[in-house]
Amino acid sequence: MSIGALDAINAYGRTLTSLPGVDRLGPAEETIAPVTTSATAPGTFVAGSFGNIVQTMVSDTATTLRTAEAESAKQVAGKGDLIDVVTAVGAAESALNTIVAVRDRMVNAYSEIMRMQI
Repeated sequence: MSIGALDAINAYGRTLTSLPGVDRLGPAEETIAPVTTSATAPGTFVAGSFGNIVQTMVSDTATTLRTAEAESAKQVAGKGDLIDVVTAVGAAESALNTIVAVRDRMVNAYSEIMRMQI
């Protein structure tokens, strides 16, 4: 069974926030806090760790994809406008391309770190 990179990142983030007794991370004493996307506008990042930024990007992309799917369903049912469908699909494609590029960069960085000699 294969686990996608984004699934692994989400699982890692959930694990960090759910560990009992863990309230600090690293020497910078940065507090681990889950991302609250309801308090932020799409496309804005919560200050904190890189994991929070990635988690926000993934949730924003998922929302954009759901919007495109809903607009497509409306069009198929004859209740939507074609311009709205094209706009939503274009935004979803752009968001998906961005998140895939970030994933590729993360995997490349991880591979580079693993090749470093200690």
